[in-house]
Parts: sequence; C-alpha cells; structure tokens
Amino acid sequence: MAWDFSTEADFEEQLDWMRSFVREEIFPLETLDLDHETFLAAARPLQEQVKERGLWAAHLPPELGGGGFGQVRLGLMHEILGQSPYAPFVFGNNAPDSGNAELLAIGIDESGREEQRARWLEPLLAGELHSAFSMTEPGAGADPTMIRTRAVRQGGEWVINGHKWFTTNGSVADFLIVMAVTNPDVHPYEGTSMIIVPAGTPGVNVVRDIPTMERPEPHFGEYGGHAEIVYHEVRVPYENLVGKEGTGFRLAQQRLGPGRIHHCMRWLGQSRRAFDMMCERAVSRYAHGSYLADKQTVQNWVADSLAEMTAARLMTLHAAWKMDREGAPAARTEIAMIKFWGARVLYNVIDRAIQVHGSLGFSADLPLERMYRAARAARLYDGPDEVHRVTVARQVLKGYLPVEVPTEHVPTRRADAERRFAHLLEASS
Repeated sequence: MAWDFSTEADFEEQLDWMRSFVREEIFPLETLDLDHETFLAAARPLQEQVKERGLWAAHLPPELGGGGFGQVRLGLMHEILGQSPYAPFVFGNNAPDSGNAELLAIGIDESGREEQRARWLEPLLAGELHSAFSMTEPGAGADPTMIRTRAVRQGGEWVINGHKWFTTNGSVADFLIVMAVTNPDVHPYEGTSMIIVPAGTPGVNVVRDIPTMERPEPHFGEYGGHAEIVYHEVRVPYENLVGKEGTGFRLAQQRLGPGRIHHCMRWLGQSRRAFDMMCERAVSRYAHGSYLADKQTVQNWVADSLAEMTAARLMTLHAAWKMDREGAPAARTEIAMIKFWGARVLYNVIDRAIQVHGSLGFSADLPLERMYRAARAARLYDGPDEVHRVTVARQVLKGYLPVEVPTEHVPTRRADAERRFAHLLEASS
C-alpha cells in the first residue's frame, strides 16, 4: 500500500503563512514576562487573524467550527506551531482545550445532552472559556487504573471527592473535566467516568501550581501551569456527565491518540528550531583554529540530528496517515512508537544545540535552556516512555508464535531443501 503525505497547493500556502506568522508575530511574545490577562490581551488580535484565515480550531470537524483537516494536515500544522509554546493557543488547538473540546463533542453525540454544547463546547471553541483535564493523581501516576477519586450519585447530583495534581491550566481554567470512579465494583476500564466541574464550585480547592523542572520558580494562576487540586464534597448536576457512565477510559483513549501525534509534530517544530540555532552557531563560531562547522564532532551532531528528525517526522506522518485511513485503534502501535522516539529526538537535538553554543546555550540569553527543561517532560506526560515501549513490544510480539525449532535453523532448513531438490542433487552427482 502506497503512503501519501502530500497536501493541496492552497494548504501549502496556508503553511507558508503560518511559518511567517509564528516567527514574526508569536516569537516576540516569548521574550516578555506577561501575566495571564496581559497574555490574553496580546493573543486575541492574533487569534482573530487565525480565524480570518480559516485555521482556527482546525482539529475539529466543520460542524463544530473547525477545519476538519485530518491528522496529516494537522500534523504539518503542529510542526510549525510547536516552535513556540504560545502558538497552539493562538490557533485555538492548545492542550488541554483542544482535547477537551473533542471529548465534549463525542460525549454530546453519545449522550444527547445538547445543553452541554451551548454551555461548554461552543464557548470553549470560541476561545471564550478555558478548560483543564483533571486525571493524574499522586500515587497513581502512569497507571490510571489506580485512580482513587470517587464520584457518587446522590439524587440529581454527583458528589466528588479526590486529590489530583498536574492538572494543566487548572488554576486558570473556567471548568475542569474530572476523571473519577463512579462504579468501584467493576474493572476501572468500565467503572470510570468524566464529569464537568465549573471552576469556583464549592469544594474545589486549587492548592497550588506545582513548581517543575520546566518552571521551578513558585507561581500561581499562569497559563501552562500544572495545578494540584483537592475535590472535597464537590456537588455538580448529574447532567454534567460527559458521555455515558463508565466510558471514561474509552473517551480518554479517543482523546489521547490524536493528541500524541500532535505532541510529536510539535516536538519536531521545537527540534527544528534548536537545529537551526545549532547550525547557525556552527558556521559562525571560530575556535581552536577553525569554525565549529569544520570540526568532525559537530558535523556528526548535525548529521545525526537531521537523520533522527527526518526519521521521527516520517514515522509521525505515517501514524497520522494510518489514523486518517483506519482510525486510532489501528494505529495504536505507530502512535506508541512515535511517542517515545519523538521525545528522545527532541531531547537529543536540543542537548547538542546547547553543547555547540557552550556557556551561551546554558544561559537564558537563548531559548535553548528553557526548551531543554521543557523537553524532559516529554518522556513523562501522556505516559512515560517505558509504557509506550511495552505497548509497541506487546503488539509486535502478538504476531509471532512459539516454536520448538527456530524457523531459520540451518540444519533443519538444509534437510528440507535436500528433500525438495533431491532430483536435482542426484542429477548433478
């Protein structure tokens, strides 16, 4: 089967516009220390330009106000947007809002709760509301079957109790989608649900934004922060259920599959930015009798980086192509593979770029040190590398059967060949 990652000429023009727009209009915002409200004020005019180009919320189908682009074209877009942490927000497809919009859309179709469309989905798509996805818990980590947050139905309400952390944008969100156990008597895959919780609901205690390697200084209420939240006797209407009871895990997988492709393409955008900085430095810096570009070690780094990025790009586009043609379940192995491989490539390329820049790369005078700290998280979120590698291995090994004698055992193969070609061997003797 032929693979085809090509796109139409008019879409290529859109990609060219995006490249210039991101570099000229969004890159400058990175140099400013903006609080959340000031950042929103700076981003809104840019968002209007994106909407005028028909590129707003492109991950969604046209009936929801998106472009219905499919995963290949979305991947090419995210490769450009990934160059800046602010670009996805300006284009209306930043995590977690983009994934949450898809969750709400799927849930409305399954449950028929149309009131959620006007109350939550449409304002989210318009950029009027912002959301958070509250799933990760201390102690549960990469094993979501260990989630302990409970939601108990009492009459027409859910009563939620639990402890979450690393809820991205939890301190600035207008509402949260909370993953909770609604039926503890069955397997977590069948007893977990998602529930909409408006910010400010009594009992929602946003404890802090957790300092991380990416943002080690204490902060609160900033875009991109990862909140620790305690839910204590939180009451919301039963109708705030997303989809049907017990479908939380299935909804999460539908959300995470495309999200991982977008992550990987954004990482390629970051990698390319670091690669360009590395190459510029190599041809500019003169040391120990020659330019860095003339030194074999640096040449190896350039060649290895380009090869790794090219491989990751082709792998990711292939996963997107397969997902477009056959759906997320059919692309499970490919998606898991690009997740750990893309994270490794991102880390490697930025690390080499820092090394080529020396002390300048280590300093905050270049974006490399910030990119490096952020890149370390790529090997953890949406599941650590090890989980995805296990997924790939298990899926691959299902295609093999145990044997007593190895298939390629030469003496056995020779005996079979001698029997098969006995007439030729006799004639030649």
